[in-house]
Amino acid sequence: MSTAVLSSASAAPPATTSILRRVFSFPVAISSLLSVLACLTVRGRFDDPDMWWHLKLGEIVFTTHHIPLFDTFSFTAYHHPTVPHEWLAQLSIFIAYHLGGYSGLMLWLCLTSSAILIAGYALCSLYSANAKVSFAGALLIWLFATIGFSVRPQMIGYLFLIAELLILYFGRTRSPRWFYALPPLFAFWVNCHGSFSLGLLLAVILLFSSFLSFHVGLLEARHWQSASRRALAFSLALSVPALLLNPTGFRLVLYPFHALGEITVVVSAVSEWQPLSIADTRGLALFAVVAAIVLLVIVRRTPLYLDELLFLAAGTYLACSHRRLLFAFGILVAPIFCRLLADTWDKYIPERDRPVPNLVLILPSLLVCWFAFPSPANLAAQVQAGSPATAVNFIHSHNLTGNMLNDWTSGGYLIWAAPDHPVFIDGRGDPYDETGVTPDFGNWATLQTDPRVLLDKYRISFILLSRDAPMSSVLPLMPQWKLVYSDRQSVIFQRVTVAN
Repeated sequence: MSTAVLSSASAAPPATTSILRRVFSFPVAISSLLSVLACLTVRGRFDDPDMWWHLKLGEIVFTTHHIPLFDTFSFTAYHHPTVPHEWLAQLSIFIAYHLGGYSGLMLWLCLTSSAILIAGYALCSLYSANAKVSFAGALLIWLFATIGFSVRPQMIGYLFLIAELLILYFGRTRSPRWFYALPPLFAFWVNCHGSFSLGLLLAVILLFSSFLSFHVGLLEARHWQSASRRALAFSLALSVPALLLNPTGFRLVLYPFHALGEITVVVSAVSEWQPLSIADTRGLALFAVVAAIVLLVIVRRTPLYLDELLFLAAGTYLACSHRRLLFAFGILVAPIFCRLLADTWDKYIPERDRPVPNLVLILPSLLVCWFAFPSPANLAAQVQAGSPATAVNFIHSHNLTGNMLNDWTSGGYLIWAAPDHPVFIDGRGDPYDETGVTPDFGNWATLQTDPRVLLDKYRISFILLSRDAPMSSVLPLMPQWKLVYSDRQSVIFQRVTVAN
């Protein structure tokens, strides 16, 4: 064997050492820190009112092996057609509960939150080619994602959004064959969350930008090779029939556009559906980030690409229209922000990595995640504090019967915990909008009509409300209604009859 070959063999690091350097690398250490951040953020977020009806729908799919297409939870919109636009994600939520109860649900939330931050960090690292600066991008995603970190299907939807952006990046920079991962992605995505519509819009924007080539001031459009453009166009063409692989076909594909365009007065009163306010901390952060991007482009004379500008405009418009879409804004803006800052810090060089300091970060991070995970007792306490659990026990123990009127936020928990008492309304919104229940309830709850009209129209026998609801102060003044239960968060009124 020649001396050169021997020298080369002796210089090559052992395979085990190379694997260890990857396992205990700087990006892995950053990912462990992001996991800690995710766990500490969501450990007290086990009180989302919509979690419960998502859980119930997942249970139905799991136990009956069919996807509900009609409402069976309310007496006001009973058997009205519904669009099962999140059934696959809801199934995953119930499987987590089936395997681990409340702890299983919290584990689902911790894992999806961590996956979003880590995948977002990977996206920023690839797009900016700087794994150090990209930590700031992951923190941006975290800041805006705190608007929606909860046990809800949107977590899977936004994870798919990051996956799409990774596919689009690899398709542009490595091989056009990556674009053919889009149709199967959309086939799953359309059954999990309505954010697939945003993903489709982004792919169309990128395809449009690929035809243009110009350099106007600091705005630049990059012309693609025809092979890459054809691959993206063909994959988008295949994505359309892939979207139809769902229980209701075009109805589900069109659902997100219908939902955003038909938001009622009552739904718009829910904070997450309201327009973004400058007084909101995240609103200030949004405008600060957009201003920072503009200043970086001007001061550093770094070009902004056309597709980036369109992504930024779409994300900003959606977030300003509805606060809940700040989640998507953070995912879209973080890679752009990191690219503009890429040369402000020296780049990560794997050969110079130091596994021991990284290990010092990774191991404590795992321990923090372990000890920060809430106990079953803590989760049960969160349920008690965030839902009318004690009031439901009263309904069962006192055998209250007849039609129940409940407020918007308690409907989800009632669907899960009191299935033998059909609800008046809940967070799903759609069946109540289409049957006229939502405006009836909105006028009643905001004291815009005679409260007796709704109570008689729907033959209400008892009412479960939040203690601070305006009607909770009005009902004691009505002779036909009697307060029969009260705690720190809920009140129950019962109609007074001769029998009572």
